[in-house]
Parts: sequence; C-alpha cells; structure tokens
Amino acid sequence: MMGIQKTKLSVIQKIMSVSKASLLDKIDKLLEEEMIVGYTVDGEPLTKKAYDMRLQKAEEQLSSGEYVSQEDLEKESVMEKFRIIWSKQAREA
Repeated sequence: MMGIQKTKLSVIQKIMSVSKASLLDKIDKLLEEEMIVGYTVDGEPLTKKAYDMRLQKAEEQLSSGEYVSQEDLEKESVMEKFRIIWSKQAREA
C-alpha cells in the first residue's frame, strides 16, 4: 500500500495529465465536498458536505419551530442552578 505522500504525488500526476475540463470540474467538486471546513464540538473533522447537511437540517428545524430560545435556555440554566443548591442543602440537613 502506498504512503500518503506517494498517493498524493500519484494523484497530482494523474490530474496534470487530464485534458478534459469536465473531468477537472468533477475532481474539483469532489475535493471541495470532502475538504475539512471545521470541527464538531467533540473535535471531529467536519467536511463541507457534512457541514452543508447539518446546516440544511438546522434550517429545517428552525422552519418547523424545533428550537429552544435563548430566553428558555437561560431559564433552564437558572432552574438547574437552584436544583443543585436545593439538592446540596437537602443533603446537608
């Protein structure tokens, strides 16, 4: 099996010999879709294709009302802090 550097050189050589613009466009599109454009909150690489799919899903959720507002998140956070305090006080009593 070829190492990554040898594979890259082989691919470059093949691309350099391509004379059809349509094939180069396909290669370019494939590379663009598979390029890492970011990382998830867990540190996993995120390709453009995966990013676009996540973005589409998020837009669909927004359109259908499937989201939590900033205000609701803040209320939830305050309530969680109170639960922790009450739980701690109950244990100490």
